[in-house]
Amino acid sequence: MKTIIAKEFAQQPQFAPVKDILQACVHCGFCTATCPTYLMLGDERDSPRGRIYMMKAMFEGEAVTHETRDHLDRCLTCRSCETTCPSGVEYGHLVDLGRVVVEQKVPRSKAQRLVRWSLRQVLPYRARFGPLLKLGQTFRPLLPIVLKQHLPKPVKRLTQPHASHERVMLSLPGCAQARAAPNTDIAAAQVLNKLGIQLNVLHQTGCCGAVDHHLNAHAAALIKARHNIDLVWPELQAGAEAIVVTASGCGATLQDYGHMLRDDPDYAAKAQQVSAAAKDIVEILEKEDLSSIKISKNAGKVAVHCPCTQQHAMQLPSRVKHLLQQLGVDTASTKNDHLCCGSAGTYALLQPELSHQLRTNKLHDLTLDQPDQIVTANIGCQLHLGGSASVPVKHWLELLAED
Repeated sequence: MKTIIAKEFAQQPQFAPVKDILQACVHCGFCTATCPTYLMLGDERDSPRGRIYMMKAMFEGEAVTHETRDHLDRCLTCRSCETTCPSGVEYGHLVDLGRVVVEQKVPRSKAQRLVRWSLRQVLPYRARFGPLLKLGQTFRPLLPIVLKQHLPKPVKRLTQPHASHERVMLSLPGCAQARAAPNTDIAAAQVLNKLGIQLNVLHQTGCCGAVDHHLNAHAAALIKARHNIDLVWPELQAGAEAIVVTASGCGATLQDYGHMLRDDPDYAAKAQQVSAAAKDIVEILEKEDLSSIKISKNAGKVAVHCPCTQQHAMQLPSRVKHLLQQLGVDTASTKNDHLCCGSAGTYALLQPELSHQLRTNKLHDLTLDQPDQIVTANIGCQLHLGGSASVPVKHWLELLAED
């Protein structure tokens, strides 16, 4: 579509991609058929096409209102629209930039700013999130149901392997997963160990930056990205084969480092290589001889949930399900696999009503075939679905781990 970017945005390098993204949209409406919020609310302004129209007007200099902000806030950034778009519109990058402008033009209330600031001060930091999680688990019986649904129960830890191998890959423990679901990365280490691969954990790395980025604190997200690149870079130069991703939400952000730091002369090239090195563990296992890998005897029938970040951002739809089937897992029939579960990072906390309805819909679609358990590939989805599921929800790697 013809677009004339207003001077205030045209002169800022961060908004340089906006014009090309907007002009790529041909208004076909294919995106509306796969947009969770449009399907649920039926409002064109809660569809990708509608939001693109609003952002086009905004970037052309028209007034921005609370209504604009509300419709952008309701977007999950699941990127299902990108998968179905025939024109390759980079909607995810566009809405990230649109939210930055809306945040500036339509300031939030003090209460809203405090909530978002608090999330940014806790979730990305293991040393802060961990103690609060333990406190919540200790007093779980006294908590209201709303908080209980976001609080995982303590689990017995798997055994961490300590073997040394010539082949080396890297693990970034991140933030929430390291504390809320520690068995995920231990399971990854166990599986890779059987394949003759040593998983080196870089404990000094922190949050990938996703929480800050999606809460419009882009500068803080870039600081975290640079910090992780500084720690990962020497390891890659020393021969590490890959950065192993076990949380697709983090993987999507790591793979976007190249875009996020494209204008940074000191980090642009490194960021591109780090992004290329970040691989979901399913991509790694697909290329290995898995004859030594055995499935847990108690697996039963398994419903496989493919997170939006894995299927739409990382472009790996159904790959986990296919791998598990090859390993002999009895996978349950599901439907509407392309639709979001409602977790979407902090969305479940900031948009609880919509998030919970999406979760109800997703659990219905995942349990049609009466599975014994549900597995997923992202910590956010795991905790969100697990808060209301009638069967256990875990990371799919735990099916391959030793008890």
